[in-house]
Amino acid sequence: MSFHREVIGVWDEPVEFPVTREHIVAYAEATNDPTPAHLDGTVAPPVYAVVPAFRAMANTTMSAVPDELMMRILHGEHDFHIHRPIVPGDVLRCRAKVIGVHGKSSGVVVSTRLETRDQHDALVNEQYFAGFFPGAEAESEGETGPGHAFDEALREREPDLVAVQKYDDDQTFRYSEAAGDPMPVHLSDEFAKSLGLPGIIVHGLCTMAFTSHALGNPQNLTRLAVRFSKPAQPKHTITTSAWRAGNGYAFETVTDEGTTVIKDGLAEYGAVA
Repeated sequence: MSFHREVIGVWDEPVEFPVTREHIVAYAEATNDPTPAHLDGTVAPPVYAVVPAFRAMANTTMSAVPDELMMRILHGEHDFHIHRPIVPGDVLRCRAKVIGVHGKSSGVVVSTRLETRDQHDALVNEQYFAGFFPGAEAESEGETGPGHAFDEALREREPDLVAVQKYDDDQTFRYSEAAGDPMPVHLSDEFAKSLGLPGIIVHGLCTMAFTSHALGNPQNLTRLAVRFSKPAQPKHTITTSAWRAGNGYAFETVTDEGTTVIKDGLAEYGAVA
């Protein structure tokens, strides 16, 4: 099982994506978004940024991966750098390149950089995606995305914000349709269990969208980054705890069963949140 290193550093051809008000609304509803401007489609939620780039992200990442590992991918990390919100009428052009392949003790991480521009060639957002392939082996080459490690000294005080949220039973099915993410680990108990999981798991990006609601002030976000440490399931209630740090928050998210599903969370704002 050899990873394809020749693709590292090579931009793929851009993928075009026209943004509609109806699709923004569908995504907001699929992520239980409480923000009126998202629910009426005036402006897209910050994590919606992955939707136009999803095909480029998936195809480019998989171009580095052996065929037999493709369906075993887990979302390791995601990091949004937001230059402006997405609005209806945008015609976005998204391109991607693999920036590194790194072997770990438990598997291999493929890191991909994404870039989204509008019809005027203005930069809308940049993203860093880490796909994790458990049990795989590879020598390390290339770069990883920017760091966003949690400062453990923050635990010396109580969090500044705590928010509790509950997934719906059909959350993964609604999210899959709105986000265009049909990975069977989110839709099939049988497939999820074949990977050693307890059953269907929630999309990491759906959980990430939930945290953007929990932290508040979503339209002023300039960066949102997380590490997906363990999967959540639709039966879970999640609690996000956040500590003020710099111009935003450092945060983590835990299920009601005590499993930490998001570590190294970082939210930065254009002004203090």
